Amino acid sequence: MISESIGVNALGNMTVGGADCVALAKQYATPLYVFDEALIRKNCREFKASIDEYYSGNGMVMYASKAFSCKEMYRIVGSEGLGCDVVSGGELYTALSVGFNPENIMFHGNNKTPEELEYALKSGVGRIIVDNSTELVNIEKIATELNLKANIMLRIKPGVDCHTHDYIRTGQIDSKFGFALENGEAMEIALKAAECKSINLLGFDCHIGSQIFETEPFCDAAVIMLSFMNDFRAKSGITVSELDLGGGFGVKYVETDGALPFKVFMEKVSKALKEASERLNFPIPKIYIEPGRSIVGEAGVTLYTVGAVKTIKDVRTYVAIDGGMADNPRYALYQAEYDIEIANKYTEPKSFIGTVAGKCCESGDLIQENAPMQPPQVGDIMAVLTTGAYNYSMASNYNRLCRPAAVMVNNGESRLIIKRETFEDLIKNDI
Repeated sequence: MISESIGVNALGNMTVGGADCVALAKQYATPLYVFDEALIRKNCREFKASIDEYYSGNGMVMYASKAFSCKEMYRIVGSEGLGCDVVSGGELYTALSVGFNPENIMFHGNNKTPEELEYALKSGVGRIIVDNSTELVNIEKIATELNLKANIMLRIKPGVDCHTHDYIRTGQIDSKFGFALENGEAMEIALKAAECKSINLLGFDCHIGSQIFETEPFCDAAVIMLSFMNDFRAKSGITVSELDLGGGFGVKYVETDGALPFKVFMEKVSKALKEASERLNFPIPKIYIEPGRSIVGEAGVTLYTVGAVKTIKDVRTYVAIDGGMADNPRYALYQAEYDIEIANKYTEPKSFIGTVAGKCCESGDLIQENAPMQPPQVGDIMAVLTTGAYNYSMASNYNRLCRPAAVMVNNGESRLIIKRETFEDLIKNDI
């Protein structure tokens, strides 16, 4: 089973969180994003419990907003005792709009504007993750003008190969993010930050990539970062007390994905950190982690209606749906794999091979190629699994398509959390 959210009812229809997918499609129309609240909360609790167990509570789970940002998600993760990281003024605004505690917010990003930095400082965000030297100068200037001290962490590239897609590797030296260890720039900026009068350098941050299934890269990054903190202590006389190890924990998109239980990552990384701490005689810092996809990915499903089935003899069969790259560009971007189900034929064997085609005017508008599924017919409800992360977040209005609605399901009951866009929404900013 790809996700524990998925089930089947007496009608033979696929369910998400106990709710009939066919009934959801009828009630809310398609395309439709569906999220299982119970699984989201379970994932939040498992991550939080692992911090409590392996770091004696000296840490915090920060939900990575970029995976799926909306008011309801911030309400849920906040109620579960998680913080969040944001990467734009828009994500910060959304979190604050529902009363999210600003002290539990980290502000990431490689090119925060002066306006965003001022907004963050005035809002009292807990940490700003500094990504470049220009940003450090801007923060120092704004904080001085506001007569306050800015709490910051520096994003460091630990140089770890995480064996993932090139587009989602962020820990190596050739990356737009952070400061590199290999060429000395990380130590240079750390020493500079320590001298800033309106800056409070709390610690360091790293993020090695996304959709990682091995524990070794996380362990290596943790040890490298603690060693850097020790080197910084030797050069500056300052013992910083916080370490953000980022996210990137892999989830299961298809059956062959070897996703590990979250607890396995946490246990092995904590062991590596404790051993390094004893060897270096460096106190174990407060630990932050930033799961996003691993909290919401498997809890999401996207529903579509099949509009046509077109067979090109001796070539392939296209199954056309009422969505596509406008609501899920991940296949077009990096050939992301998905499991496909025909929700109203869920108990039937997957005896059909088809290429799922979207409705955008692009030949590359595909969701999956040559994918096994139950035999589709016009009007069937197609479900694409594990679409909770980076689907709504990356959706667009290409071809002036309206972005889908999103619903949250809890024990079979559904509620609307994001309205479907209308044609009026598409032109509201036109002049």
